[in-house]
Amino acid sequence: MDIFEDDPAQGGAPGNAPEYTVSEISGAVKRVIEGEFGHVRVRGEISRVSRPSSGHLYFDLKDDRSVIAAVSWKGQAAKMSVKPEEGLEVIATGRLTTFPGQSKYQLIVDDIVPAGAGALMMMLEKLKARLQAEGLFAPERKQAIPYLPEVIGVVTSPSGAVIRDILHRLRDRFPRRVLIWPVAVQGEKCAPEVAAAIRGFNALPTGGPIPRPDLIIVARGGGSIEDLWGFNEEIVVRAAAESAIPLISAVGHETDTTLIDHAADRRAPTPTAAAEMAVPVRLELLAWVAEQQARLGRASRQRLDLRAQRLADLSRALGRPEALTGPSRQRLDLWADRLPGALQAAATRKRSGFNVIAGRVHAGLLTRFLEVERARLRDRAARLTPAFARLLRDGERDREKARAELAAKAERMQRALPVRLAALSDRLMALDRTRQTLGYRETLRRGYAVVRGDGQIVTSQAKASEAIALEVEFHDGRLPVGAAARPPGRSRKEPGPDQGSLF
Repeated sequence: MDIFEDDPAQGGAPGNAPEYTVSEISGAVKRVIEGEFGHVRVRGEISRVSRPSSGHLYFDLKDDRSVIAAVSWKGQAAKMSVKPEEGLEVIATGRLTTFPGQSKYQLIVDDIVPAGAGALMMMLEKLKARLQAEGLFAPERKQAIPYLPEVIGVVTSPSGAVIRDILHRLRDRFPRRVLIWPVAVQGEKCAPEVAAAIRGFNALPTGGPIPRPDLIIVARGGGSIEDLWGFNEEIVVRAAAESAIPLISAVGHETDTTLIDHAADRRAPTPTAAAEMAVPVRLELLAWVAEQQARLGRASRQRLDLRAQRLADLSRALGRPEALTGPSRQRLDLWADRLPGALQAAATRKRSGFNVIAGRVHAGLLTRFLEVERARLRDRAARLTPAFARLLRDGERDREKARAELAAKAERMQRALPVRLAALSDRLMALDRTRQTLGYRETLRRGYAVVRGDGQIVTSQAKASEAIALEVEFHDGRLPVGAAARPPGRSRKEPGPDQGSLF
């Protein structure tokens, strides 16, 4: 009988090889891949970009031979400085892991950056073309820069040399009020902070506690295309295009160009040039005003001289005043001579007419008219008497009310007078006590004394040595103390019979 070993290939029983479950194999592969590729940087071209409603980001990284699935979770996708776009060549940073549900491996991407300046420029040109198609760079959207703004808003870093250059140039040319909105000028915070600053200046109310700028300057120094990338972001370009306040872009040096330059109302090659665009030179403005004033004076004098010459020429064409007024004066004299006779004749005619009319008036008519007027007068007199009586009664009531009020006020005054006098007396006594407390005699009662020399108060040893006689005043009287001591070599007057000596 032959003995054969088990051969799995021939359908025999399995040997000593261990058995694994699918999950065990998947877990082992996951541990190996994550252990070997815990942090990697992968260069490739982005394709099949998917943005579901969950906020996660799915895409592929490929080259000419292979494809790697990539995923960026919601929080990581929100922090990316460059958004993945189809066909963009990038360098993705992340970790390699597996997805057991589909037996595949994938790259968890933390951040991506364009693979070189060429990719950045391609992405920049695509964004520029899209925004230009929307009309954000149209010349008719540009606003005129104010000639002399009262308030200038500056969006820049508060600690860089840019703000110092702008303030120095404004101070040299024409000092203006400046509001600084501090922002980050590079990095992931640059774009949202610059856009928020532009919109914040536009949101300030006119006449509010913080003055609303008449002009905005967005400024930054030079740098690489990566350093200036925040000013190429769509959010910054839209904020600049929507600004109702005129905006000057001064980002980078003269050779640097960003998208905010196309959306701004003016582009300055440097921040210093932006300050020069913002305000004129004050001395040049004063010189121009003086020149215009001189020109106005010369023009006014020339105009007056021409008018005077024209007036003189026209006056020579006129006749003499005597010749013009002579006939009128003669007519006036003639009418003045005829006036008295004409007035007398008119008075005579009027008097004759009045006599004719007066003769026509009948005496009975005048009597009836007088009776009617007398009756009307009696009626009004009868109506006047009751009204006058009512007026007298009302006046009497008003007088009684005034007397009562006057009596009440007099009583209040009588009560208030002693109280006021007592208060004034207490205050006077308090002031007197204060005077006595602060007087120098009260100080003497506490043990002090006043020294006088030759009738003057002595406050130093030198003045005491020069005095002939000293006198000490205590609180209960004065005491002479004799002649004062003198320095050696000086004469000393002997004390009198009624004057003691200290020596």
